[in-house]
Amino acid sequence: MTGGFALEQRLRIRVYLEDTDAGGVVYHATYLRFMERVRTELLRAAGLQQSETFQSDVSFVVHSLELAYQRPAMLDDEVEVSCRVAEARPASLTFEQEVTRVSDGEVCCRGRVRVACISIASKRPKRIPPELLERIQAPPAP
Repeated sequence: MTGGFALEQRLRIRVYLEDTDAGGVVYHATYLRFMERVRTELLRAAGLQQSETFQSDVSFVVHSLELAYQRPAMLDDEVEVSCRVAEARPASLTFEQEVTRVSDGEVCCRGRVRVACISIASKRPKRIPPELLERIQAPPAP
């Protein structure tokens, strides 16, 4: 994954039985949970904690997503989930994400997720707070 944004996050996760189907293969929707966790950590690294944004009437909701399943992750695998900001607009962010099996470096799933910033009270789109956009759009560190 390449790009001009400084903000990128990685998270290692062990695959547990609850993450799999009856055959020990990671259930397709589980990848969404893994990706949600790393997006949350990316925003936390930018100084945005959801518990605080809720108090400011700000939340992020998934607007659209596209996933491509490449290889199965299995029970007991360790995977690394990566996330980077691909695009920042006034009221939405687009993330590129991958789930990679640590043992062999195989990409299990790739995703592109667009989240919209909304007002919790009105459930309507809302501009992303300027200070967060500034952090996201900062040039990559040397």
